[in-house]
Amino acid sequence: MNKHNQMTHDPVTFDIIQNALEAVADEMFVAQRKASMSAIIYEVLDLSTSILDAKGEIAASGAGIPAFIGVLDKAIHGIFKKFPLETIRPGDVFASNDPYYGGVTHLNDMVLAAPVFAEGRLVSWVANIAHWNDVGGMVPGSMSSDATEIFQEGIRVPAVKLFDEGRENSAVFDILYTNTRLPEYLRGDLWAGIAGLRIGERRIHELIAKYGTSTFEAAISDYMNLGETRARAALKALPHGTYSFEEEQDTGQIHKVTLTITAEEFIVDLTDNPGQAGSSNSSREGTEIAVQLAFKAFTDPEAPGNGGFFRPLNVKTKPGTIFHVQEPGALGYYSEVEIRLFDMLLRALAHHFPGIVPAGNFASICGTVVGGPHPETGRHYTIVEPQVGGWGAWPGHDGPSGQFSGFHGETFNCPAEVAEARYGLWVDQIALNAEPGGEGQWRGGKGIDVHYRVRADHNFLSLGYTRSRIPPWGIEGGLDGSPNYVEVIRRKGGTERFSFATNVEVNEGDVIRVVTGNGGGCGDAKKRAPQDIARDIKNGYLTTERAREIYGYEG
Repeated sequence: MNKHNQMTHDPVTFDIIQNALEAVADEMFVAQRKASMSAIIYEVLDLSTSILDAKGEIAASGAGIPAFIGVLDKAIHGIFKKFPLETIRPGDVFASNDPYYGGVTHLNDMVLAAPVFAEGRLVSWVANIAHWNDVGGMVPGSMSSDATEIFQEGIRVPAVKLFDEGRENSAVFDILYTNTRLPEYLRGDLWAGIAGLRIGERRIHELIAKYGTSTFEAAISDYMNLGETRARAALKALPHGTYSFEEEQDTGQIHKVTLTITAEEFIVDLTDNPGQAGSSNSSREGTEIAVQLAFKAFTDPEAPGNGGFFRPLNVKTKPGTIFHVQEPGALGYYSEVEIRLFDMLLRALAHHFPGIVPAGNFASICGTVVGGPHPETGRHYTIVEPQVGGWGAWPGHDGPSGQFSGFHGETFNCPAEVAEARYGLWVDQIALNAEPGGEGQWRGGKGIDVHYRVRADHNFLSLGYTRSRIPPWGIEGGLDGSPNYVEVIRRKGGTERFSFATNVEVNEGDVIRVVTGNGGGCGDAKKRAPQDIARDIKNGYLTTERAREIYGYEG
């Protein structure tokens, strides 16, 4: 807290305002969720909301995907690069999905942001981001593993004004509605995001009216300082030094990181990594987000996740690499690059600081896109489904089953009832993955085995799964988990297995089998309690033959 704040503002008032900001961000989230058209938003919760300070630093965040929350400050910085402060007015609303203009992720993710003014000056921002099912491009769903440049991935919205001092820029709206295969859904999702911003702006004005502009601004500054204080305290408590780590990927590429921890900085050097290629690239800002998530999880998970907390973090990248793509590189599957980095950082920290991080998890978004003509209406549909999987075990505990990755956060899978009602698919099975892998004294959590049966001809399947060859790692003698993959079981016979694919034709009666990995095990399998082995056999997680082979089970 600075001297001025100590003299004029009490900590109780600050605490009330800071908690109110979290509540406002959550209310924005709920409003957007309830008003959205697409199940990827209202069921899966593939969105995030934030309140930011006047400089575009995150002050408070709502629920949703952690990797999205870190986008919104960077998106505001992208707006400032195009729009000088004196040109930003009350009533403006900005939109950006272009990673080369502050959009950070890929073109499917639309950022909406609005400035909040009080006493004639900018005092805050409200912002949100959500995945839109289709924004044009070379394939339905807009994500293609075959893309080589961003122009193939959909319409680019480079930080433009949707509203100029409250006046709708109808040309931008028309361009958005025209450049999608799902205009009704896009329209609904867009206006839901705008509604969320308006709720946030209204609530901030109510806070300012109650406590005053200067107190509001001082409370945000104090909250930022608290985040920084917590981060620096955590750094001082860590062993200082330089640590290197490298990890082979499914493709055979080697990803490398060097960590340097001092009393003042946490330095992550990613300069020595493969060159950008295809659509599996991350923006520089996206790489920072993956590092931020790992940094916070490792240093102080309970501290405020605001801009102040990340001040000691220093991320080094090299332009033209997968962690710092240069225009016009494609980013459709950016998420798999970032989650590989997030996972590698946790593994590196587990290697150098044993006992802090559990065994490996399935660690993929497992993005699955299916679409085509709906068998009842003939209208085009697109389902975008991230998948849940198994987490790793740790001493004394089996890993959780059927959870999203830590990168994807507190979100949900789409219920079978919603999928069947909205999309041209039957859901024949949702079960935990019974394949071997992840055994140990404490076993890894189970992935899933889901069967989607296609109801009409000329549908398509696109997907991007990593950890499809190299499974989640075990620790302390536990066995590695199992990989992620998709099988297409043809109605006329035969199966095809995929990890990355674009526009695979699927027809009536074909089954799309989604299998996500079991997490890694922990400890010598021979020490697993007999009652736990018996329970796994009873639940169908383990065959008697496998139990004898791995555990020496004689029950």
